[in-house]
Amino acid sequence: MEQRPVIVIEDDPFTRVIQVVLDPDTGAERRAAFADFFAHDEPDFDLWCARVRSKVPGFAPAEVRMVLSQEELRACLPRADAAIVESLRIDREELDAAGRLKLVQKFGALVRNIDTAACARRNVAVLTQRRRANIGCAEHALALMLVLARKLNRLDGLITPERLAAAGYPIRPFDRRHTPYTNFGRIRGLRVLHGSTLGIIGLGEIGTELALRGAAFGMRILYHQRTRLAPKEESQWGARYATLEELLAQSDWVVPQLPLDASTRGYLGRERLAKMKPGACLVNVARAELVERDALLDALASGRLGGLGLDPLYEVPGRSDDPLLRMENVVLTPNTAAQPRFNALADIEELMMGMWKELS
Repeated sequence: MEQRPVIVIEDDPFTRVIQVVLDPDTGAERRAAFADFFAHDEPDFDLWCARVRSKVPGFAPAEVRMVLSQEELRACLPRADAAIVESLRIDREELDAAGRLKLVQKFGALVRNIDTAACARRNVAVLTQRRRANIGCAEHALALMLVLARKLNRLDGLITPERLAAAGYPIRPFDRRHTPYTNFGRIRGLRVLHGSTLGIIGLGEIGTELALRGAAFGMRILYHQRTRLAPKEESQWGARYATLEELLAQSDWVVPQLPLDASTRGYLGRERLAKMKPGACLVNVARAELVERDALLDALASGRLGGLGLDPLYEVPGRSDDPLLRMENVVLTPNTAAQPRFNALADIEELMMGMWKELS
């Protein structure tokens, strides 16, 4: 690449790292903010940026344009050599405006928002990426399920008679001449994931990663979203489509995996929570605001909802008087689902390396 490439990027807190690495005109304030953001996992962010730049000669320096809307994307495409999108569309209309475009990079693995056939006809390469951060979120959701199912948050360290008694489990020994001695604390309500039903609302990037892991645990996978997938995709993820009412009524574990906007805020409100299977658990690693808070508290307090795993939180940082902290069937973590930061750094480096190889 003889001239400085022009790259149009859908604006996202993590895609901004690409701008920091490639575009020397990026402001010092943004550079310093990311150096601080990554410091606990990557103490020398400037060195990391320099190392990545050295691996993509000719790709850096680049002119990077960050866009927030479909209209901004279309306006910037005429001069673009490459585009990076997450949810914005690349259809024939966008391609008609993009005379120089050589590459479309999906910031993710699913290309439902990209007309790949139209790109192929115009010799525009389409690259995808299975993001480590999305895998981390899926693993975290599964970890929250395991903690709730096995009551690990409540049983940690309860191995002595004194600790068990203090927690409300006084030991009454089994007759070991005849029986095993497992669960000597006689803990009730333990569950297994195997054979249970996992309902995923939104089978997107993280939803599909979770479906794969749930299936590996022997769970039955249901999903619901506005557009049903083709049978081939359903088979790929081992998931069966259900109406929202069916999913809520049948699922032992419900995971809302939707973007937050005006149409999804409070998506699971009082009426829908009441339709959930009694004793089912809700695990949310998307946005807390997808679930109406007051209705959630009431469902937990009444016992209708069997448990909650939540990351991220309603407030960041959380409050010490949050009633969720007083509930034994709730597990809260401090926005760590996609972590460690190396997930994002490795994703960004891999993405830029792939684009550089395609454009070189």
